[in-house]
Amino acid sequence: MPQNCYITTPLYYVNDIPHIGHAYTTTLADVLVRYHKLFGSESYLMTGTDEHGQKVQQAAKTRGVEPQSHVDEYNLRFKQLWQRMDIQYDKFIRTTDSDHKAYVAESLQKLFEDDEIYFKEYAGWYSVSEERFFAEDELNDGKDPVSGKDVEWVEEGNYFFKMGSYQARLIQYITDNPNFIQPEFRKNEVLGFLRQELQDLCISRPKRRLEWGIELPFDKNYVTYVWFDALLNYVSGVRHKKFSDGTPFWPASYHLIGKDILTTHAVYWTTMLMALKLPLPQHILAHGWWLNGGAKMSKSSGTAIDPFPYMDAYGVDCFRYYVMRDMVLGQDASFTDAAFIQRLNSDLANDLGNGLNRVTKLMAKHFDEKVPAYSYWGDEEDELKISAQAVLKKSKDLILNLKLSHGIEEIFTLVRQVNKYLEVKAPWKLAKVSDKKDEFASCLVAAANSLAIALRLLSPIMPTKCPQGLSMLGISSSTELGWGMLQAGSILAKAEGLFPRIEQKKVEVNPLAHFDFKVAKVVEVSDHPNADALFLLKLNDGSENPRQVCAGLKAYYSAEDMLNKKVLLFANLKPAKIRGEKSMGMLLAGDDAEGKAVLVEPGNLAVGSSLTIGDIEMAPKSKVSFKEFEKYPMLVEEGGISFGGSLLSCDGIYPLCEAPLGASIH
Repeated sequence: MPQNCYITTPLYYVNDIPHIGHAYTTTLADVLVRYHKLFGSESYLMTGTDEHGQKVQQAAKTRGVEPQSHVDEYNLRFKQLWQRMDIQYDKFIRTTDSDHKAYVAESLQKLFEDDEIYFKEYAGWYSVSEERFFAEDELNDGKDPVSGKDVEWVEEGNYFFKMGSYQARLIQYITDNPNFIQPEFRKNEVLGFLRQELQDLCISRPKRRLEWGIELPFDKNYVTYVWFDALLNYVSGVRHKKFSDGTPFWPASYHLIGKDILTTHAVYWTTMLMALKLPLPQHILAHGWWLNGGAKMSKSSGTAIDPFPYMDAYGVDCFRYYVMRDMVLGQDASFTDAAFIQRLNSDLANDLGNGLNRVTKLMAKHFDEKVPAYSYWGDEEDELKISAQAVLKKSKDLILNLKLSHGIEEIFTLVRQVNKYLEVKAPWKLAKVSDKKDEFASCLVAAANSLAIALRLLSPIMPTKCPQGLSMLGISSSTELGWGMLQAGSILAKAEGLFPRIEQKKVEVNPLAHFDFKVAKVVEVSDHPNADALFLLKLNDGSENPRQVCAGLKAYYSAEDMLNKKVLLFANLKPAKIRGEKSMGMLLAGDDAEGKAVLVEPGNLAVGSSLTIGDIEMAPKSKVSFKEFEKYPMLVEEGGISFGGSLLSCDGIYPLCEAPLGASIH
């Protein structure tokens, strides 16, 4: 008997604008729950929003409303998206729910009484963006290492959870349960993190700087740290709930998260559960990022994908199918319009849609819109049946072992086999031969039964389209999954094109997409042998060999200033010889108020990072002339450097230049 299944998603930060990352995680959870139900499990899905903390308090103040009113309004954006995406969650939890707040207070009191929480004076670098403290050696060029934003020095008394005391126990648990964190390389990341000394966790914030949170039950002057509060929801939301066989919902079967919050869930949360003497979830599943132009999507850089336009244009089921099919669980994946359309046309229109259209139209035309009876059954039909049953078993095993994209591909091997079978049998020709009527009928039924298995297996991903396809075959969605779902005499629903082919419009490439601006580091500085004003620089731009660039900066920077400096490089500028020395690129700089050249600063961006220009999908040419570069103004603007009217950025980080606003970059 299949096991019961309780699946959770992370709580989404209430201030966020829902994007493809949120949509992917929740669709994955919904799809896994639907699959467990399809295969006979009792299942439950919980999702929700994280609604406390300093950023929420500040956002509400900026809007001139109370924090509760702010979160009451903003959480609806997620509920609306889940409704639009046909997400069948069983519970939407909010950290402002009264029963959740009561459970957090109860848990804190228990830990306090068990001597798991203590008070001490603390000083450290605090990031409002991440709402957490960082040690000096964790900072990146003096910035928050996660968001790249400013930190402030804070000295205050706070309460701490003895997280460090659970380090050895957690390492042992992960080692003893190799499938606890999936995929395996994410498990290894966590074990790598745990090789360092695990510090205790600050779990409070004084009310004098933060009031919007759950009050500590043992000290009214403090509220709970937002991560401690939010991480307890996965238990608080299902307290006392049991499946029909009497087993409790907790521990969760699968907890789904993005890889960027792995440490908080695999370390903070697990040690909290250990301290509370609660079982850990059976599996923590960390999926990858959806990338746009090779970089993580970011709303601040304008690279986040909004799911709504895709669902409006192509349908919810098609969007769900693409994100499930094109991301291997645990790995990163790129989202592009071209790949999206190609996948839908290839799999859904050409393979599944074409096969379904052929079969249903022939049955409707020649058998009075009913499933035909037959007596003929040949080797080809038997081979198709055996293949369909094998695909059913293999795809089920793959899906339940979280190899979802591989399971979908397995289903489509059956769809493609059906189309090949139809090409060989040519039922449209059999229909014209009087003594082949029975073989004609059996051919359609064999193909239809195989397609029905494919449709049922795909129904958790496409919960609207697949039932429509089954109705076209005269099958109810409640029919038991397996060969023989078709019943002779069943009435077919009207045949229609479930997956019309998408005609891809020719997209004009923005000429700005042809430029390649990269972060580089100066690794060698020398004087140009034939020009007094020029440096001869060797740069590390992330490629195997250093590149040489001539730069007229000797009047403004010393060789010592330049060595090991990170710079912004116009990387695909057509190479040129300058006074006999080859120069492969150009450093970008502006002029300060005194007319002195000041280099553009890439900030926390890693060497080798390629920048995007606004929301343009970059497609750099191998070489671009300086004349082409001069066509577009590059200026110092508020918040960054603009090129052709759009800001340069990478993963939400914007290079800056200490030159007046409006100054040209050259």
